[in-house]
Amino acid sequence: MNSNQITILAILIIYMAANAIIGVWMSHQSAKQNADSGFLQNYFMGSRGMGGIVLAMTLIATYTSASSFLGGPGLAASWGLTQSWVAAIQIGTAFLTLGVIGKKLGIISRRIKAVTISDYLNARYKSPAVTILCSLMLVVFFITQMIAQFKGGATLIQSVTGLSYISALILFSAIVIIYTSIGGFKAVVITDTIQGFIMACGTFLLLFFVIRAGGGMENIIDFNNANNPGWDLMGKGEYGTEIPALRPGYLISFWVLVGVGVLGLPQTAVRSMGFKDTESLHKAMLWGTVVVGILMIGMHFAGTLALPLVGEEQLANTDSVIPYVVNKYMPPWAAGLFLAAPLAAVMSTVDSLLILASATLLKNLYVTFIAKKNVVDAVRADVNEDMEIAESTEKKMKYGSFALTIALGLIVFLLAMNPPSVLVWINLFAMGGLEATFFWPLIGGLYWKRGNAACCIASILCGVATFVFFNLNKIAPFGIHEIVLGLAVGGIAYFAVGMLNKKDPDPDVLKNCF
Repeated sequence: MNSNQITILAILIIYMAANAIIGVWMSHQSAKQNADSGFLQNYFMGSRGMGGIVLAMTLIATYTSASSFLGGPGLAASWGLTQSWVAAIQIGTAFLTLGVIGKKLGIISRRIKAVTISDYLNARYKSPAVTILCSLMLVVFFITQMIAQFKGGATLIQSVTGLSYISALILFSAIVIIYTSIGGFKAVVITDTIQGFIMACGTFLLLFFVIRAGGGMENIIDFNNANNPGWDLMGKGEYGTEIPALRPGYLISFWVLVGVGVLGLPQTAVRSMGFKDTESLHKAMLWGTVVVGILMIGMHFAGTLALPLVGEEQLANTDSVIPYVVNKYMPPWAAGLFLAAPLAAVMSTVDSLLILASATLLKNLYVTFIAKKNVVDAVRADVNEDMEIAESTEKKMKYGSFALTIALGLIVFLLAMNPPSVLVWINLFAMGGLEATFFWPLIGGLYWKRGNAACCIASILCGVATFVFFNLNKIAPFGIHEIVLGLAVGGIAYFAVGMLNKKDPDPDVLKNCF
């Protein structure tokens, strides 16, 4: 390891350690100030105290991932401006999520004291089968998505420090698992806020050094025109052959997967449960749109401009394009600061998935279906605020939460030791699975009173089965991604079953959820 790599590694370790310390400290301070809220509300929901900027940053940091800083910009190097243009659909994700489901889900979750998406679905559909099915789907696809993030974090550290992949994976995993398990939701959203600002700064740093290393915009444009004709949205080039992003099927699919479909992501939807007030929600919609625009357009544009700086070896593995450019063309201090940005994206996605998966397993599966009656009664007391939770039970819940979060992190760590190769596609598969599972149960549940448990189960089974079938068999009629088909079939199943139901909606459901 040379001096440059040591400098970069030191910056990254300091950054990750600072995140852990600040997150845990803020979490403990919040727990003291909101002790009356109970352990579950504090640990898994941060006592619902997020302001506008914090809500915006944690939503963006959760949504963005390693593929936003590595895989996507790597594709842009060969696909050109087309990839930047396609990525623009993601600018509206924060506005769309908070605008469509944010306020409504926030009000309902306060009314029913929900701390997870499964809590809401349980209250809305009143079905143990729905709760179990949604919880299991969430954990399975979360683990898949976390494998991609662990790989992204480890690969990033490995590529610029000279550490082995396993050593880098151990370093990354240890810090993220420790601060998430100890600090809970509050630690996650505070560190997400820090990471949101770091990601924006890192984007500008990369753009500056890429343009400088490429000899200025004029030289970069001349190189791309000569070596990759069609890089400026026209569709064909030496490096990209035929650019898939220009096909109508691909374009529609991408916009559904990372645009409208994000309404079905439980890790972003759950953020709508934790905002402080309506003013905070409105501020988050504005700030979120601005910051995600900077990240998505800036990073993909930087990837497009990086083509003169890389060779065919890097283009063959899109995940290596950005780390290669950073390592070769940026000074150590700038490289360390920039690499904190994709590392922040990875950390913020992992911690959000970990805390929500832990909450789902503990509260929606263990407490509801497995725990002994005295534990169930204690938790119900916390939810309904009708009695005090015994101190011994409180401790059991705390230790169980810590242990479960650590155990999940270790499982993902072991699976990430030998993961599939292409980061961006692993992440998109997990996103598609989550959207096929939760999109219609969430949207239909919030806006259609006739939706019931049978609708929900039919939608999930049909939507996920369609998504997985077309994904595994690599069938894409008219170039349409399997998520579009999964959502279409899931939607048909949801509303068809609902129309067959002649019973009036449950009065308790109408009271609590509408």
